[in-house]
Amino acid sequence: MASKVKALNHYRPMVEYRYTIGLRELAEYIAKTSAFRPADVIGILESLHDAVLEFVSRGHGVRLDGLGTYLPNVNYKGEFDVAHRLDRRLKKSLNIHYNGELVNRKHIGKTSDEVFALWNAEHPEDPVV
Repeated sequence: MASKVKALNHYRPMVEYRYTIGLRELAEYIAKTSAFRPADVIGILESLHDAVLEFVSRGHGVRLDGLGTYLPNVNYKGEFDVAHRLDRRLKKSLNIHYNGELVNRKHIGKTSDEVFALWNAEHPEDPVV
């Protein structure tokens, strides 16, 4: 008997990830669309990293309008972390402009019950009940 989670994960729509853009490629893109040179962009981004680290290390959240908010966290082991809350405007824009590839795109909008029925039809030997 398959779990509901197994069936949902099997059919859920997912972004098909491509390679991750690194600092240099990002800097070159920004340089093409601005008056900055790639080296300037890299310097600014490295300074931004240092500034965010400085402020979250003091217990401050740091909001970068258009990107999100960085908040310091600590767990029970005393290990520190930084949580990122995505800017609403960025999320809204992504939902309008996303043009990458998706796996299981055809399942967008299906209810859990529809997914379970699909699983049961395709996996009669391992049904979700």
